[in-house]
Amino acid sequence: MDGVLNGNAATMRRSPSDDVPGRKKSPRPDEHSSDLELVQLAKSGDQYAFELLLRKYQHKVSKLIMRYVRDMDEALDLTQETFIKAWKALPGFRGESAFYTWLYRIAVNTAKNHLSTAHQQARMVDLDADETDQYADTPGLVTSETPESIFNGSELHKVLKKALSELPEDLRSAITLREFEGLSYEEIAQVMDCPIGTVRSRIFRAREALDKHLHAFMA
Repeated sequence: MDGVLNGNAATMRRSPSDDVPGRKKSPRPDEHSSDLELVQLAKSGDQYAFELLLRKYQHKVSKLIMRYVRDMDEALDLTQETFIKAWKALPGFRGESAFYTWLYRIAVNTAKNHLSTAHQQARMVDLDADETDQYADTPGLVTSETPESIFNGSELHKVLKKALSELPEDLRSAITLREFEGLSYEEIAQVMDCPIGTVRSRIFRAREALDKHLHAFMA
């Protein structure tokens, strides 16, 4: 596993077919390989295939964990822990959901367990400008009557940040996975381990709560 996390190619196993005399070697996986191909190779012991999955999703996983943990070092540690857990659990991955959905669920649970163990309150980091614009374009969160210039202002940025931080954890997770990570309702249900109807309800309630804060700000 050290080779997977540290990028030490010398410790990474080759594909099983590479060691069979007389058998044509399979093409080495690369960044163009599908998740399914990489998962199948990784399950057979090909650590390089898992390394490619790590490279593909480590940034998204770390950003997701930063929704819960403000400290960068802690977030990076939890990101590494997420991939270690994923590597160990990979033999049990049956492919009933997309790999990244399965991985996101591990990341969310890892962050929650960390906060629970440390008796910390889940916190959100500042939204960057792009993410603030993404909320501004989301139906239900704002109205078309609001002057466009307001959405670029620091005051709205602060209001939105505060509103998100005050949401209950289940609502914040649902709206984050939907609006920031772009997951479908079905994928969010798998990540949060709840029915799709519950996901829809949580996102509706989150948007409703954010609307109240924004409308109060614009009044």
